Amino acid sequence: MLGNREAAANLAVKDLATARKFYEGTLGLKQVAAEGQELIVYKSGHSRLNVYRSSFAGTNKATAVTWVVGDDVEGVVRELKAKGVTFEHYDMPNMTHKGDVHVAGDMKVAWFKDPDGNILNIVNG
Repeated sequence: MLGNREAAANLAVKDLATARKFYEGTLGLKQVAAEGQELIVYKSGHSRLNVYRSSFAGTNKATAVTWVVGDDVEGVVRELKAKGVTFEHYDMPNMTHKGDVHVAGDMKVAWFKDPDGNILNIVNG
């Protein structure tokens, strides 16, 4: 029923102006819609990212959004670090660290947070 439908990620934030600076200025997403001070909709590839104001911002302790960046994980990490993004380091079974990139076999992944503490990541695959 839903397997052939588009899906959108939803991220709660405390302040839309701060979120706008991060998602547009730092991550380079393009706004496609907005509803006052409550919601900004971004396009990312063929997906949509709904960033909305909520008192529950930053309470999710799991990864909220993943971007698949192919073989350029290290390059994207460098670009984001140059824009002030700090990467998270997690101790996980069967994973090693190469700088800010976690490696498990052929998989490469790097985690970071938005200003509200939402956990985001990039992965090669």
